[in-house]
Amino acid sequence: MNTPQQLAEVLTSLRVGNQSFLMKFYEENRDLFARWVRRQHTLELAQAHELLRAVLVDFYDQVSDGRLTKLPPDLRAFVYGMADERLRAGQAAMVLPVAEAGRRQHLLGLFRQLSADCQKVLVYFYFRGYNFEKVAGKMGFANANVARMQKAGCVRSLYELRRRAEAAG
Repeated sequence: MNTPQQLAEVLTSLRVGNQSFLMKFYEENRDLFARWVRRQHTLELAQAHELLRAVLVDFYDQVSDGRLTKLPPDLRAFVYGMADERLRAGQAAMVLPVAEAGRRQHLLGLFRQLSADCQKVLVYFYFRGYNFEKVAGKMGFANANVARMQKAGCVRSLYELRRRAEAAG
């Protein structure tokens, strides 16, 4: 069992970009993880290893950008939970009704027409769950109010693109 001080040191190390802890974790746990994933979700070995790498990258992103402020005492259980969520979300996405899948694809096409800054603001706020303070910091805005106004403008632009697309066709 890791002490709170050891966990804090690992977290600090990850925040400054030292990924050696995650590489060691991957090497030590990939075979056990692959067995678990194959039993629970019937994935092939290569897919299981890729899933573990992707989950560890997500975990690293959460630590480095401040969404995860405390390292879980049982990191293996936490990572397995993240993998399970990812797989269940993927399965849920595969069973979308055709109309909903089409609507999402259309909206994604419109989203890609937005400026790069608008795309970043919306991704930070809606998909990464950043508050306006964090969005402001990431985007270099003066404060949270500027981030709030930028997000509102981006949503308005997306709405206008959608309205024009519906009117055109």
